[in-house]
Amino acid sequence: MQQAFSDDRSPSAAGLTLVGVGPGDPQLLTVAAVRAIEAAAVVAYPVAREGADGMAATIAAPWIGASQRRLPLLFPMVSEAEPRRAAWHAAAEALAAEVAAGEVVVLLCEGDASLFASCSYVLLALAERHPSCPVRVIPGITSVAAAAAAGSWPLALQGEGLLIRPTPESPAALERLLDWAVASSTTLALLKLGQRWSWVRPLLEARGLLDQALFAQRVGWPEQLLAPAAQVPASEQPYFSLLLVRQGWPPVLP
Repeated sequence: MQQAFSDDRSPSAAGLTLVGVGPGDPQLLTVAAVRAIEAAAVVAYPVAREGADGMAATIAAPWIGASQRRLPLLFPMVSEAEPRRAAWHAAAEALAAEVAAGEVVVLLCEGDASLFASCSYVLLALAERHPSCPVRVIPGITSVAAAAAAGSWPLALQGEGLLIRPTPESPAALERLLDWAVASSTTLALLKLGQRWSWVRPLLEARGLLDQALFAQRVGWPEQLLAPAAQVPASEQPYFSLLLVRQGWPPVLP
């Protein structure tokens, strides 16, 4: 198991904190997240390519001081496993070296640090290679929760389940998932919608679900889009798009 920080540790104690910074709006950072960032000497964050601005760093920018050292970590956006594995191991080594040198370090993670997060793989690499490195994780608001709040769309009501997962790769797989969800009174939060929307929309329309689904894109950013799914044309959408699907509303009071 990874060595954990205690909440009453000295702010100057060397260690690593994974900080969830939410989906886009800097105001959605928690008090704990802001305090951890402000206390850090080194602010690490993922970038998709050398020289790029990281989305997590952009979100947290109001809370990063000029005197703090920035440490961009390359997390390539590729489908092949080996480059990603190598990047996670390299990031773990770089972070462990900073902590070993006595630095207070934060690693910024877009959204929540434990939900579909590249930072989670860094955490696992640290546990394997540097188990004595002190680590703690500060949760962040997810894009799913932020979209539901912005759309006044309850994620789950009494007696309902909630499933958060990437959008299935095929219409047949989505059909099976929708059948299971309606049978089990489960709300679906489908992430990484992107190019799949071109076939997901007509499938939902055929099942009469467009008016009951909420489409969200770039949640928390200035160009945020929130709309009933029926208002979004069946064309390819950006990677950071998601869909909330409920196939029936329970009574207000049981």
